[in-house]
Amino acid sequence: MNSISPNLNLMIKACEKASKVLIRDFGEIENLQVSKKGPKDFVTNADKKVEKILISELSKKNYSIISEEIGLIKNENKNNFWIIDPIDGTTNFLHGIPHFCISIAFVSNNEILSGVIFDPIKNEVFFAEKNAGSFFNNQRIRVSRKRSFDECLFGSNQDGIKNIELNTRISGSAALDLAYVASGRLDGFFQKNLNIWDIAAGMLLLTEAGGRISFIDMKKTKNHSVIASSEIIYPELNKLLANF
Repeated sequence: MNSISPNLNLMIKACEKASKVLIRDFGEIENLQVSKKGPKDFVTNADKKVEKILISELSKKNYSIISEEIGLIKNENKNNFWIIDPIDGTTNFLHGIPHFCISIAFVSNNEILSGVIFDPIKNEVFFAEKNAGSFFNNQRIRVSRKRSFDECLFGSNQDGIKNIELNTRISGSAALDLAYVASGRLDGFFQKNLNIWDIAAGMLLLTEAGGRISFIDMKKTKNHSVIASSEIIYPELNKLLANF
């Protein structure tokens, strides 16, 4: 693996440990789909178990934590904190669709310095550090160089953009969509009503891969609107989606 900071190493190790539980629980989903109770409670418990492991591992550093399930865990080191999403793509997980991830970002003084998006089923790890580039399974990644929207594929939930003609796919995981834009699998991404834990790690991955993303206020945890793509198509995409 490339030379990485102790913080990023801790983040990756935490994901690897938590993913073992996630893979095991995902294997039980098919059986739960046909039960009377259904899998909802099971998925909630899976979310909490993964979160507990992540918090336990990341607490080796004396930082505050923002997590989807628990919220804010304050520490005296309030300028440094982790942002955690134990399962981004919960609905996919719930229905036995193998497209979800663990997402962790490290933030210092409201600046994202490290990010990891870990897909446990595909064993795919996307990571980045400020001013050090973005990587996929230890290989450097960069955003797409396409210029024509006709050739582009975008990730989006399509909410409120019915009249815009773009080739879009709904994947069910905003974090993975941003990782895919960073790696060139997708050419862009746009979506409303996102939480900071959905996008923090992906934001750094994208910018370190040469991409551009709309301004995000790091002091706000919810209701973010995101437009992301390469620098090449961003101005035109942003103009097209000005009122989405």
